[in-house]
Amino acid sequence: MANLGGNASADIDAPLEQSGRSSRTWRARPEWQGGLDRLTVLERDEAERPTLVETENDIKVRRIKTRVRFAYDGPTRLSWTQEKGDLKSVHGAWELEDLGKGRTRATYTLDADPGRVLGLVIRGPVEAATRAIFVNGRPGELKRRAESG
Repeated sequence: MANLGGNASADIDAPLEQSGRSSRTWRARPEWQGGLDRLTVLERDEAERPTLVETENDIKVRRIKTRVRFAYDGPTRLSWTQEKGDLKSVHGAWELEDLGKGRTRATYTLDADPGRVLGLVIRGPVEAATRAIFVNGRPGELKRRAESG
């Protein structure tokens, strides 16, 4: 059975604050995150940051919906856990590290269990293609977004 887990990093030529803003730009996310077709904010915290969102993703073999809860840990970490959805479980995080001189390292981590039925479909080349989009590609997407201002 497939596990869509892994982590990937990119060094960004933008300061931590700018990279953090880019990683938390919710409305524009479907524009720069591959495979993310729709994002709806369901709840916000007292600082108006989204804490519960519903997403619709195209994972090539089918469209999946998930409802995830976000946790903010200062400007350097954003994590999430699936509360409801088509996958058995999803846990992920963005971690940002200040490299100095206006540079930031962004690390994206994802641990997603598609469950038995979907896991039988996501195998071999499909699994590799899905991981390339939903894990390996994320830091590069954030890098392009943050560096463009």
